[in-house]
Amino acid sequence: MDLPKGKSQRLAALFLLGNLLFNYPLLALFNRASLVFGIPVLYAYVFAAWILLIALLVLVVEKR
Repeated sequence: MDLPKGKSQRLAALFLLGNLLFNYPLLALFNRASLVFGIPVLYAYVFAAWILLIALLVLVVEKR
């Protein structure tokens, strides 16, 4: 399965973004003892970042 060059570069960029979002320095910023809509801030951040990456992945893969 050969991907166009632009699509493979976007997928690599999404991989790097995912590594950045789920790496120590950013996770430590959200490790607080407060709540957002009744959910701990760290859990809300991880869930939001995960949804963002999935949405971006869908946009890259489904784009013709």
